[in-house]
Parts: sequence; structure tokens; C-alpha cells
Amino acid sequence: MIFETHAHYGDDQFNNDRHELLMSMAENGIGNIVEVGAGVNSTKDAIALSEKYDFIYSAVGIHPSETADIDESIIEWLLSLSSKKKVVAIGEIGLDYHYNEPERNIQKKWFKRQLALAKEAGLPVIIHSRDAAEDTLDIIKSDCAIENGGVIHCFSYSWEMAHIYLNMGFYLGIGGVITFKNSRKLVEVVEKAPIDRIVLETDAPYLAPGPYRGRRNCSVYLKYVIDAVAEIKGITQQEIIDITEKNAKKLYRLA
Repeated sequence: MIFETHAHYGDDQFNNDRHELLMSMAENGIGNIVEVGAGVNSTKDAIALSEKYDFIYSAVGIHPSETADIDESIIEWLLSLSSKKKVVAIGEIGLDYHYNEPERNIQKKWFKRQLALAKEAGLPVIIHSRDAAEDTLDIIKSDCAIENGGVIHCFSYSWEMAHIYLNMGFYLGIGGVITFKNSRKLVEVVEKAPIDRIVLETDAPYLAPGPYRGRRNCSVYLKYVIDAVAEIKGITQQEIIDITEKNAKKLYRLA
């Protein structure tokens, strides 16, 4: 079945139909979901959802945009959560230079600290990197983040950058952007990347695929991502589902 490696069902956009939507996943071919923390409250939501639904796992972490308000006590709290049975990663963590806040040095500080946390917890990382390619890569290299591996979430850089991450053992998270008409750079990445290093994600409720662009995203729409990747790779949709499920379980150590 389809393995959704990155979603945010704790988001307010799902308040009116969260349970009904999640209960419909199996009939839509979705086998597992990783609910990803992006701050204190969303990390709490991720834990709660993974405890309520047997097919949901969780990741705990602080998104770069939320790092201005955290301190060492939050890191200790994340560490305590990391030992829970259904917590499979530290994330999403990283750098986001699209906006000017928080200040870049603050983002870097807490990115490095959470990479250290992941090493201490022995968990893979979910990396968020937007408009920060060089700094993200430099920090990952200098902080030896390759030890526990992980995934570059919503990969948006060039094939040259993808190739570096693949050689470091990271997976590439591919979602709805692959269906956009202006996604030629990402198409090249998917075309050249080994299929055994690709995982599927939505980032729901964000980044809905082409037919639903601008609307609320959900894991059911992964079928459009699967169609696009299958066409690029020249293999069947079922092969994409089977291989990426195996990849996701290996990434999150569920195999």
C-alpha cells in the first residue's frame, strides 16, 4: 500500500473532518502515514494522532520558522518524546531563508542542536530546506548528520545537489510539486535518482498536486504523484507504490 512519509493532519484545516478523512485512508490505498511535528503544538498533535490511529507514526521536531521561541528545555522535551515506540524521526528541522525571520544564526543554532538530538536519540532526520541549499548542506556535513540518515523533505534543488545527498545516503521526498507544469528541474531529479532512494509525501494540507493546486492537500492525492513518477520512470504505478513503501519502511526503520 501507499506509504505517506510526511503530513500534518493536526493542522486546523482538518478540524471539521479529520477523523472521517483518516478513517478513509485504507479504502484509498494508504497504508501508513507519518505525522510530522513542526513546532511544540504540532509535535504534541503528532504524538496524539500516532497514539490514536494504529497506521500513523510520528516525528518530533521544531521547524526553522519556529526556532526563535525555543530553548534547551524544548530540546530535552523532544528527547524524552523520541523514545516513544511510534516516534520514527526527528523533524522537521532545517533552514528556511524564504523569509528573513527568525534570524539565520538562530535557525542554524537550533538546526545543529536538533541534529545532535537525532544522533543522541538514534533516529533519522526529516530535513526542511528552502532557499538555503549551501548552508543546509554545510551544516549536515559538519555535524555528521549522515550517521543516522534521513530524508530531504519536499526536495526542490538541482540534480547536482540531489546527487550529493544521494551519495550521503539520504532519501528524497517527492510530492505534489512533481505534477506542476513548471517542475522541470524536479522532473530531472526524479528521472536520474535511483528509485530505491525516493519516498512519497504530501506535506498535507499544503502543496496539493496539479488538479487540486491551491486547495487543501491530503494523502489520497498521492495517486497523482505516483502517476507522475511512474511516467517519468517508465514503470507501473504499482511498482512505484511497492518500491516507495519499502523505501519508507527502510528510512523509518520499520522493515
